[in-house]
Amino acid sequence: MDNQQSPTARDREKHHEDSHLFGQPAALQHMQQALEDLCFLLSRDYPFKAALALVGNRYQLVKRQQQALQGMACSDVQLRNRRNKELSAADLKGKEVLLDAFNILILLETALSGGYIFRGLDGCFRDISSVHGAYRKVSQTEEVLRLVGEALQQLGVTNVTWIFDAPVSNSGKMKGMCYEIAEQRGFHWDARLETSPDKYLIDSHAVVCSADAWVLDDCVAWFNLGAYIIAQLHDRELRIVQSGA
Repeated sequence: MDNQQSPTARDREKHHEDSHLFGQPAALQHMQQALEDLCFLLSRDYPFKAALALVGNRYQLVKRQQQALQGMACSDVQLRNRRNKELSAADLKGKEVLLDAFNILILLETALSGGYIFRGLDGCFRDISSVHGAYRKVSQTEEVLRLVGEALQQLGVTNVTWIFDAPVSNSGKMKGMCYEIAEQRGFHWDARLETSPDKYLIDSHAVVCSADAWVLDDCVAWFNLGAYIIAQLHDRELRIVQSGA
């Protein structure tokens, strides 16, 4: 594969209002208050949709702010459950790992392209990029694959498989790209297409790398690969909204 980017490659799209919604101190304080209220309601068994609507109305949050809150919040029970199953970097040596492919790719592409990413109470970073059933390679995609491969080498895992969502457009192309990058860089991984990737990840006995809430709640064990890689990007100006955790 040619290391030069295609002339049609572009950054992961950024929303024009995000700097106003997430980049101002007053907006961040507003978000933090809303997050505390949302987690309070979730920890008292309020249905998520109803709790988010209630908090959104109280703080007059627009859709993108509510999407960010959705990724940052969880109940006390969920938080304990996720922490109990989370593995440290030292635990990964010799382990089999499954990667929630589009979840990881889009998060890191968003971060590297200057988009806002949001650190949840569980320590996972999430994005609110608008990708629904259609994925398109961007100018950061190859760098993301390289960063993931180098991180997995550092961690000493034995078996790695990218799990792509088969119904999403270009998933087959991305599977092929994973193999091309692996050949170029000496990475040892596999890639497969699944019609129900979340279920596949949950039903496996391998360590899962994902920030998807359903996957984290129901998987056997997980590792916070997104946070591990982001912590190493010291030379990048990342736009991170913290949860206050």
